Amino acid sequence: MAQYETDEEKVEAIKQWWKENGLAVAAGLVFGLVAVFGWRAWQDHQENRAQQASATFEQLLAVASRSDADAAAASQLTKRLHEDFGGTPYAALGSLVMARVALAGDDREAAKEALGQAIDEAPDPALADIAALRLARILIDEQDLEGADAILAGLDAGGAFAGEIAALRGDIAAARGDLEGARTAYREALASGASQAQLIEIKLANLPAAG
Repeated sequence: MAQYETDEEKVEAIKQWWKENGLAVAAGLVFGLVAVFGWRAWQDHQENRAQQASATFEQLLAVASRSDADAAAASQLTKRLHEDFGGTPYAALGSLVMARVALAGDDREAAKEALGQAIDEAPDPALADIAALRLARILIDEQDLEGADAILAGLDAGGAFAGEIAALRGDIAAARGDLEGARTAYREALASGASQAQLIEIKLANLPAAG
């Protein structure tokens, strides 16, 4: 860096540098401030949006927890979650709750529609898988075994829900009269740590003995 012998030379050098670079420095400061405050505004917006989504979901849970759950009210809240907070986990969770309310009211079509929406729109693959498993259970109850099979075929049989998938395959096999296939699937479900293991053991024990 050049050395300046007098204060006057130093001042003149600073003035000259500012003349040449001042505009760029000022612009940089402005852009930096805009970026900082813009980021903070975006964070505040996201936090506020998450709080609103959470509050709406809590309202839905309150409706669903009543013994005489109002399906129309639950549907409106679920719709709001998807319209205002689509793409968030709250929207997919809302569809899962809506499906439960619909099933409690024996409205299987509404339940299947809600679960299908959760599968299509869930941002988390785990939520989509949960919805798919619940939809497969409904289809098995309706004896739509091919439909249930198609859903299970799209899931990762070696993933976190391996036990649940195997248990449903056992239910499908049993419904088709494939007793050996049912036994194999139920045993696989138990080995994979499926939930409701006691129920699976009962199903396995109740299968007719091999001929």
